Amino acid sequence: MSSQDNVRGKETALNIAEGVTSSHDGMRRTGRKVFRKSSGPLDIGALTAGISSGDRLSLAKGITLLESTAAKDRPAGQELLLSLLPKTGRSVRVGITGVPGAGKSTFIEAFGLMLTEAGHRVAVLAVDPSSTVSGGSILGDKTRMELLAREPKAFIRPSPSAGTLGGVHRKTRETMLLCEAAGYDVILVETVGVGQSETAVREMTDFFLMLALTGAGDELQGMKKGIMELVDGVLVHKADGGNERLAKKTVRDYRQLAHFLQPATPGWTTQALAVSSIEKTGLAETWAMIESFRDQMQSAGYWTQRRQEQTRSWFHSMIEDQLIHSFYETPGRKELVAALEARVLADELTVAGAVKRVFSEDEGAPEENS
Repeated sequence: MSSQDNVRGKETALNIAEGVTSSHDGMRRTGRKVFRKSSGPLDIGALTAGISSGDRLSLAKGITLLESTAAKDRPAGQELLLSLLPKTGRSVRVGITGVPGAGKSTFIEAFGLMLTEAGHRVAVLAVDPSSTVSGGSILGDKTRMELLAREPKAFIRPSPSAGTLGGVHRKTRETMLLCEAAGYDVILVETVGVGQSETAVREMTDFFLMLALTGAGDELQGMKKGIMELVDGVLVHKADGGNERLAKKTVRDYRQLAHFLQPATPGWTTQALAVSSIEKTGLAETWAMIESFRDQMQSAGYWTQRRQEQTRSWFHSMIEDQLIHSFYETPGRKELVAALEARVLADELTVAGAVKRVFSEDEGAPEENS
């Protein structure tokens, strides 16, 4: 019998069953949705009211407006900030730094949850390292604080550092003010980490906190001394399990070191505590330390003085930013810089000569090659 005879009139694996009529997987097809950004004018009054009432969506929109680098957004951002200034200044601003792996995000989540349970409203400004390709955040701190992100009394805003020294975004100061206007009484600023100029964080926070780990050798003593002259408190983190005993010893070492250094804040000796975010130990003591600092500084009048110093630093920092912006916005300046850069790379002009050429009042003057 041939294979054809075997197939005729019989169902075999070679037969193709007639299919059913359907559309894809049963879901009704719909037109593709296109999302477009609203082109209408921004209602600053409504945004101000929303932020003042504690609306988190309005707060997020306000911060986005302030962080915008578009020239058309700057006047609106400053108008918003000016309208909210009377509602600012009523929070405790805490800067948090530490070496990579110290568990800053883990601590902030545990600490923030403890504060919200106690009735505080907590804003976390988590500044991530920036991608050199896209300019966006790399770590995504909001995804690593999942429990705190779902807390109604907490607000988390991750922002790329955008290459700014000090591990903070250029607009962090203004963002803090918006959070205060929205009713957040504790502002936690998480920096990229030790290794950059931490002075920037010191100049915008009331209390500067460093997370440390056990087992740091003598090769880090230089770094410790530098950062210890800036911080008001040290938390030896991950003080749990078999690491607890060593953590307590490290705390004693830091306390001893603090006595030999000039204090970061006059009238206050840098304190050290052992903390475990997993076992929730040392968190209440950390807040008590910050409250004690605030009470002492307010009684001595230094709290207001430090806030004024922060505002002065902010003022001069914005002058520098504006000078840079104005420099590159001058017609033809970008093209001139690019042309001179090419000549420097081609060894036709020294760097000093190129810089002098950029700032020369008479661009038709003879060029200097030395």
